[in-house]
Amino acid sequence: MSEATVSRVLNGKPGVSDATREAVLTALDVLGYERPTQLRGDRGRLVGLVLPELQNPIFPAFAEVVGGALAQQGFTSVLCTRTVGGVSEADYVDLLLQQHVSGMVFAGGLYAQADASHAHYERVRERKLPIVLVNAAVERLGFPQVSCDDVAAAEIALAHLLALGHTRVAMLLGPPDHVPSRRKLAAFRAHAAARGVELPAEHVEHTMFSLEGGHAAAARMVRHGITGIICASDVLALGAIRAARRAGLSVPGDVSVIGYDDSALMNCTDPPLTTVRQPIDAMGRAAVELLVAQIEAAAVPGDELLFEPELVVRASTAPAPRTAA
Repeated sequence: MSEATVSRVLNGKPGVSDATREAVLTALDVLGYERPTQLRGDRGRLVGLVLPELQNPIFPAFAEVVGGALAQQGFTSVLCTRTVGGVSEADYVDLLLQQHVSGMVFAGGLYAQADASHAHYERVRERKLPIVLVNAAVERLGFPQVSCDDVAAAEIALAHLLALGHTRVAMLLGPPDHVPSRRKLAAFRAHAAARGVELPAEHVEHTMFSLEGGHAAAARMVRHGITGIICASDVLALGAIRAARRAGLSVPGDVSVIGYDDSALMNCTDPPLTTVRQPIDAMGRAAVELLVAQIEAAAVPGDELLFEPELVVRASTAPAPRTAA
């Protein structure tokens, strides 16, 4: 048997008959060599953790929780972060499938964008690979999900501003097809209507999740005399604060700003940010428990576990200006 034939078998290449392939693998077993992982018929104890970015501090925090919980279960996490113009989420899925990972956890992925391509999730489903999605997946995907309750988040943020006397309130959200943002907006509108608060079109802005996106969108809002802004992330909220100051307004004297996530260092900003905290520790542990249950062949329904957010009041919110009350 030639070296080339053995090489093709070890590397999983075509051009080798089933009988020859089995003979090579049997020889490996007899001689005491370990078969390559992809030929053993089992999976390595690796789990892919796919994140959209690491600049937003909520994602490194989530990676730390999930990585620690996986380690306690005897798994090693493989961190995959999308890059603009570089490696895509679909590319990472293909790479992880080639590495024969035991499962994947996605946070902030394309599954949360209704208009994005979801073909790579379908490939994972076809392989029957365990997977858990974090925060509001497109419903038809049918994977187990762990989410912070967007409805509750919007309601407690709006209730806080209304209690402070704000009536000209607005919402600064992610892209229009972003499912968590859609949920927050629907809850915001329903809660505002129930309280008799008007919500004109100019009081809702969609933008990319970045400091620059928050700045540009909030700059338009403050020109309409808005005194309270609820943001779909802490990074957007920091952009909104910068926009208010560039317009010569003070935060919270003229404009109150509420973030979302309670990511690292938000208590150290100027002013310290009032925000809606996601229970990242509990969500991360639950995601790992759901994943490990699937790996161990337990029946896990494709439902969504909802976790309650918490309003953390700091110094970026205050009573509405008297002229706007």
